[in-house]
Amino acid sequence: MTEHLTTLVLGGTGKTGRRVARRLTALGVPTRIGSRAGAPPFDWTDRDTWAPALRGAGAVYLAYQPDLAAPGAVEAVGDLARLAVAHGVRRVVLLSGRGEPEAAEAERAVAAGGVDPTVLRASWFAQNFSEGHLVEPVRAGVLALPVGDVPEPFVDADDIAEVAVAALTTDRHAGRTYELTGPRLLTFAEAVAEIAAAGRPVRFVPVTSAAYAAELTAAGVAAEEVALLTYLFTEVLDGRNARLDDGVQRVLGRPPRDFRAYAEQAAAAWRP
Repeated sequence: MTEHLTTLVLGGTGKTGRRVARRLTALGVPTRIGSRAGAPPFDWTDRDTWAPALRGAGAVYLAYQPDLAAPGAVEAVGDLARLAVAHGVRRVVLLSGRGEPEAAEAERAVAAGGVDPTVLRASWFAQNFSEGHLVEPVRAGVLALPVGDVPEPFVDADDIAEVAVAALTTDRHAGRTYELTGPRLLTFAEAVAEIAAAGRPVRFVPVTSAAYAAELTAAGVAAEEVALLTYLFTEVLDGRNARLDDGVQRVLGRPPRDFRAYAEQAAAAWRP
């Protein structure tokens, strides 16, 4: 470990970032939260904030918001990687996505920045049901999404964070790519059934992508976010990721956390 150097956690208040930051702090690693509310602040849309956030950093957890499939993401992460290397950063851990062409481009852009990144290709987060825009529909008892019976190996954000911390605190994982999945394949209907079994009465309803987009628009969601969410549900969740991988086991030496354990622990998040 490089205790004298700061680790910059981009997306440090997000699903994985705050878990990474908490673990690094517990290990005694100097940690800087990269967010608009950080000190100094970091904003992907304001490049003047990038250099101050990188100053004195030896490692970076690179999580792009809202998603690597968003317009401009590939260019942004590539430019950030180049700037990080210029500031002396030696370790970059990129949170990537499975099956997203844009994510693959982002991986190449970061590597071209002059660092051997550790790439974490994560499947759909289990925590998306309890820490994002799906929370309120789950609480309301009906989750309507434009997905069918395609299974997904939902991964726990805590597993992602543990893998990220391992890669940020040692050189052993530089240049490696890990596909991070849970231990089981579940359809969204099956995942919702497990949430219901954990004590939150809810049912899953498949809808068309047009109906889903219309519902989001009616709820006041911005057009660019509607387009991104619709793309992720209808394109990426088409079966291309319906397989398990051993990234968590390879890095942590233990199996990934099961969705049922997540649902039982997260039950309180769905209480009104």
